[in-house]
Amino acid sequence: MIRGNRAVVALALVLAGTVLAVPSAASSAPDPGAAHGHGRLHEPSVRFATFNASLNRPAEGDLRRDLSTDTNAQARAVAETIQRARPDVLVLQEVDHDPEALRLFERNYLARGWNGAEPIRYRYTFTAPVNTGVPTGLDLDGDGAADGPDDAYGFGAFPGQHGMAVLSRYPIDEKRIRTFQKQLWKDVPGDRMPVDYYSPEAVDVLRLSSKSHWDVPVKVGRRSVHLLVSHPTPPVFDGPEDRNGRRNADEIRFWADYVGAPRQARWITDDRGRRGGLSPAASFVVAGDLNSDPVDGDSLPGAANQLLDLPRVNTSVTPSSEGAVEAARLQGGANDAHRGDPRFDTADFAEPPGNIRADYVLPSRDLRIRDAHVFWPTQADPLSRLTGTFPFPASDHRLVWVDVDRP
Repeated sequence: MIRGNRAVVALALVLAGTVLAVPSAASSAPDPGAAHGHGRLHEPSVRFATFNASLNRPAEGDLRRDLSTDTNAQARAVAETIQRARPDVLVLQEVDHDPEALRLFERNYLARGWNGAEPIRYRYTFTAPVNTGVPTGLDLDGDGAADGPDDAYGFGAFPGQHGMAVLSRYPIDEKRIRTFQKQLWKDVPGDRMPVDYYSPEAVDVLRLSSKSHWDVPVKVGRRSVHLLVSHPTPPVFDGPEDRNGRRNADEIRFWADYVGAPRQARWITDDRGRRGGLSPAASFVVAGDLNSDPVDGDSLPGAANQLLDLPRVNTSVTPSSEGAVEAARLQGGANDAHRGDPRFDTADFAEPPGNIRADYVLPSRDLRIRDAHVFWPTQADPLSRLTGTFPFPASDHRLVWVDVDRP
């Protein structure tokens, strides 16, 4: 969650960068995990994961500074969590958009083993600009100024704050990547934009994505799996108009239309002007922090189910953990009134809303799920030091992974 329950993000505004889809800084080195029998590239399954790692900072350049050495405690905990889970394809969220900072994280943290964990290297990296902090030039929140974080296309103190990245041990098909950063909200058929809240000028320019939506094809053997990445706005931090809750639901709806029948995706246009959605024959994995629990929390009713109820989405196994059950029991409060099974929680939030399922890895129906897990150890597990309690060693979110058969 961007503007979390425990802190308010600092303010700033700058201009955004450009799309990058390049091999990572560690691309020339062999994977030490594979060399020592700890890799997964030759496994019959592929592990897809998402992790809102909270690698965001209040000012532009702060993250690069923090990652320029190997001494940052939070980055160490994030890296060790990734090393313990060992995903083959990883979506990182709330990592400020700075390709150099991403390279530093790989070189200074992932490529070094922490507390006995094996280093892990990703040969392929994709990151691109997002809408957070990019100014609209309009007073969107009605406070009389047009230069605040709430006046940007997505809430942010500077362009790229709370960005996203994809790290992969399988090749990324760079030529077929599609980004939808500039897709307009008003183009969504039957959009949920609050009536009479935004000015006509704002309605004409508001973008759907609070960060972006990406279709990143990953080559697994002779086939591609389309990694569908987004990070919808949290459905809170607004007023009775519920602008963030409504936007969150439409951001999730984007993927439902994108993988649905071709006629449902006619309204979708990528940043290169190409229209339409994903081929009905394509394999995909939707991955990211969707900021929406199916039954609990503040999101619009049915928001997450727009994806979970799709026939094309494989929900036969839900990632779970015993640590989440233990946390809900020990923390009590709002958790005691939740209707959802705490095994499926992925985020440790203050009250309200308590702990919820916010993070998803959803394969297409043609990809058989072998295993799925939320990295949330119980307190008796030595690895619980990586999740902990507030203030968290790494993040208030947990890494979520799903193993699927190689297509």
